[in-house]
Amino acid sequence: MATASLRDELNCSICLSIYTEPVSLKCGHIYCRDCIVAVLNTQEASGVYICPECREEYTKRPTLKKNRKLCNIVDNFRSAHPEDTEVCCTYCDHPVPATKTCLHCEASFCNKHLKNHSKSAEHVLTDPTKSFEDRKCSIHKEILKYYCSEDNTCICMSCWVAGDHKGHQVDLLNDASEKTKEKLEESTKTLDSEKQEIQKRIQNLENHRKKEKEKAANVTGRVSELFRDIRRHLDDVEKKVLTEVSRQEGQISQSVAKLIQQLEQQKDELSRKIREMKELWKIQDPLTILKKAPNRDNIIPGINDAINNVGHLDEGIISQMLHRSLLHFTDILIDLKINRQFSGMEKSDILLDINTAHKNFILSEDLRTVTCSNTCQNRPDGPERFESKQILSTNSFTSGKHYWEVDLSGAEKWLVGVVGHSIERKIEGNESYIGYNNKSWGLAIVTRFVATHINKQVALSADAPLKLIGIYLDYDAGRLSFYQLCGPVRHLYTFTATFTEPLHAAFYVFDKCSIRIKNK
Repeated sequence: MATASLRDELNCSICLSIYTEPVSLKCGHIYCRDCIVAVLNTQEASGVYICPECREEYTKRPTLKKNRKLCNIVDNFRSAHPEDTEVCCTYCDHPVPATKTCLHCEASFCNKHLKNHSKSAEHVLTDPTKSFEDRKCSIHKEILKYYCSEDNTCICMSCWVAGDHKGHQVDLLNDASEKTKEKLEESTKTLDSEKQEIQKRIQNLENHRKKEKEKAANVTGRVSELFRDIRRHLDDVEKKVLTEVSRQEGQISQSVAKLIQQLEQQKDELSRKIREMKELWKIQDPLTILKKAPNRDNIIPGINDAINNVGHLDEGIISQMLHRSLLHFTDILIDLKINRQFSGMEKSDILLDINTAHKNFILSEDLRTVTCSNTCQNRPDGPERFESKQILSTNSFTSGKHYWEVDLSGAEKWLVGVVGHSIERKIEGNESYIGYNNKSWGLAIVTRFVATHINKQVALSADAPLKLIGIYLDYDAGRLSFYQLCGPVRHLYTFTATFTEPLHAAFYVFDKCSIRIKNK
């Protein structure tokens, strides 16, 4: 009796079955979440929401609060009484699992009793269930037979004929279900394809990470070997220079020791003569004193300048040796880097091409600095000259690796990069601007700091004001990289592309700004 009474307390008043995810309204009445959501959905059009039990009205859709304690009670009850949740045949004397439930009869059938059940259309069969209310319209209490595609909800005949869904496009539940299954199948295929694509990308990223990890380990090893070579050569230079210092110090020390020995001998001789003269002082006989007194020239021996005779440490020779050794080390440093498979990064000899310069550009004599003035320089026009405020390098790159540095300290705004030789020159617009077409790649600070190609901009950031940048072009590998050289040296951005024509270093110079190519 107690169990039956408890089960009644655990029944939802809408579906008449044990609560599934029970939630409560503000009035305190509890329902299955799906049951009350379905009721509220049907009331949404009227703008007034009513509790099915106490009929309390809400002008706003009520918030559903999960009843956690009741959830735990329901879970415990289901675990202790699984037979109460199993749907059994209504007509069997003993509990026999049902295979179908008739929504019209509100009865469940095993296979035996299902044979005698009515086959008429109003007797709708469904999977075994004890919940009939959620299969019926909450307004008309009729079986839900149709699906309104306009409102995406299941409806009964009365809803369609005379209710809120009158005149709407509706389908039978089976037809709507089949259409939904077809859409789900298509969506599943699409999602499965996207899933496979994502998995492929994940695998590509994993392979890339593995490859880059191996590359990093290889570079780490080569860097360590390079610095071991550098330290070994510097140790050789240090040893050579210190050996020379030690040699000179030893030579001076030996000369000093020899001279000290000579001076000691002179000192002893002087001491002997002093003793002899003191003995003469004691003699009273004038004749004896005059005969034995030494000649004055023999009394005081000549004393040479001892410091000048022993010499000094020759820092000039040491400095010369150090200078030549380090110059030689600078030469072999390139070979050391090449031996460890590092590119030399030697600066390419970049000069500005006056034939491409905008009419207002002023060039320095060494063709490395360009300034944009307000005055036309009266240069003759030609096919290579830009209408836009740009200039190219005289030399072009068709293969290999190239590196140059650009001093931007004289420009508040700038745009630099590389362009293909066939870039448009006779109009001022995106077709000619660096980075605004498919024939150029650029780095710029105008209103913000960006990398740009085909007029697509990527926002960047820098650790310090960009007064000096390095540009590295690997033509064959299709890589163009920019580096920050002021403050901490760091990578700014890299373009990857397939280069198909000669490339030039390119510069856009704004009014009253200057840009210089560094050659040292």
